[in-house]
Amino acid sequence: MMPIRIFVPLDSAARAVGADETAAAIQQEAARRGEPVELVRNGSRGMFWLEPLVEVQTGAARIAYGPVGAGDVASLFDAGFLHGGAHELAQGPTEELPYLRDQQRLTFARVGVIAPLSLAEYQAQHGYAGLRRALTLPPEAIVDEVSAAGLRGRGGAAFPTGIKWRTVAQAEADQKYILCNADEGDSGTFSDRMVMEGDPFMLLEGMTIAAIAVGATRGYIYVRSEYPQALAILREAATLAARAGLLGDDILGSGRSFHLEVRQAAGSYVCGEETAMMESLEGKRGIVRAKPPLPALSGLYGKPSVVNNVISLASVPRILANGATAYAAHGSGRSRGTLPIQLGGNIRRGGLVERAFGVTLRELLYDYGGGSASGRPIRAVQVGGPLGAYLTEAQFDLPLDYEAFAAADAVLGHGGVVVFDDTVDMLQQARHAMAFCAAESCGKCTPCRIGSTRGVELIDQLRAGEATAAPRLRELCAIMRKASMCAMGGMTPYPVLSALDHFPEDFATGACPAVAQGEAR
Repeated sequence: MMPIRIFVPLDSAARAVGADETAAAIQQEAARRGEPVELVRNGSRGMFWLEPLVEVQTGAARIAYGPVGAGDVASLFDAGFLHGGAHELAQGPTEELPYLRDQQRLTFARVGVIAPLSLAEYQAQHGYAGLRRALTLPPEAIVDEVSAAGLRGRGGAAFPTGIKWRTVAQAEADQKYILCNADEGDSGTFSDRMVMEGDPFMLLEGMTIAAIAVGATRGYIYVRSEYPQALAILREAATLAARAGLLGDDILGSGRSFHLEVRQAAGSYVCGEETAMMESLEGKRGIVRAKPPLPALSGLYGKPSVVNNVISLASVPRILANGATAYAAHGSGRSRGTLPIQLGGNIRRGGLVERAFGVTLRELLYDYGGGSASGRPIRAVQVGGPLGAYLTEAQFDLPLDYEAFAAADAVLGHGGVVVFDDTVDMLQQARHAMAFCAAESCGKCTPCRIGSTRGVELIDQLRAGEATAAPRLRELCAIMRKASMCAMGGMTPYPVLSALDHFPEDFATGACPAVAQGEAR
């Protein structure tokens, strides 16, 4: 009798709410009842409100149950869940759940579907097809393919990936590097972690393709120190790939070499900035370098370096496997392909949504997110991490598109969306942005180091009723935007000014309307 496959995520978010205990309970209950089962620890499907999400393979479909705690396991067996039996936690066929069915999963097509460290499953799901094609092409043709796909940096700056790769490819050097910035530190972001924990070979394949395209032979993945599980999985995946001839010397008998090392980050937010990351990789204090020279010409150890984030590199295998045209068919305007959007904060159905550029905030917040978790009206949404602008309900029909957001003086950043209901105090949120910058600044430039501290003081003066502090705060923000060395100081004014512009009543009264009226927070 063939064992029935049961899937329980090993994703950090699922484990945080008891996935390990649920998996252990399933194994114990199956053994007690004499039921042959194969427990597979997969990645998360990204529906965090249903975690731990347990899936059972029945025929052609996987049936979802969730959220399943260890105490629910016995009743699931009683209900015949091994054969898709009815139960109050039954959600139906996983792929037909509206949250998943209505997405356009390109980068996340395998996440939650396969066992992360099964190289056989990865290759059965078209893994390494992109690398195999890349090995048949001249390096410049690989760069052309990435350029034609319209892939832009998914880490925040949205710089065209093809231009960066071409610059490195054309540079003369005895050594070049591929650097993956996996120091995912923005509030409300987790897509990098989900890839590293749920489909690590995709990232390794993307980096290997990049190496072949630009002539690099060494690479590093710089992983956030708070991600111990991602670090362990990536290191094991790299070992398995090397044993299979997919990393190291003579990749797939091609004569090409690429050696990869996974490094733990320094625990500093500013090390997410590319030059500070390189300083850290070199064993130095993580502070920002002046530019020029650009990392593409003088990067790690002064050598030409490609620096991309996880989602950028993870998008590459599909582009090479299916062609640039197929990828560029998704999106709007100059924003091509898809973006993994992360819904967090005060939201009923938090999780990951991968959609083509052009989807609106309103669709994300209500069609996917289901509105606020508190049931109160959504008052503000911060997009793009702790340095992203706050958007109001009047802007919820804004399409997620790099140019559309830039026109609204906002940024898409890493795709994090943090939701606040009408009890939020926007003056306090603005103060938090300045305080965050003061705490996390590398300290190299005065506008960021001193400006953020002065910003906190000015906002406290506003709280105390000093109206003259407002114009001084705006002047300070203008200086920080124009004179800071990197985006740490240059973007801190985004949340501050957007809060000041869109929610002036909070700065006048020191509290949002709901709080001022005595409503419960």
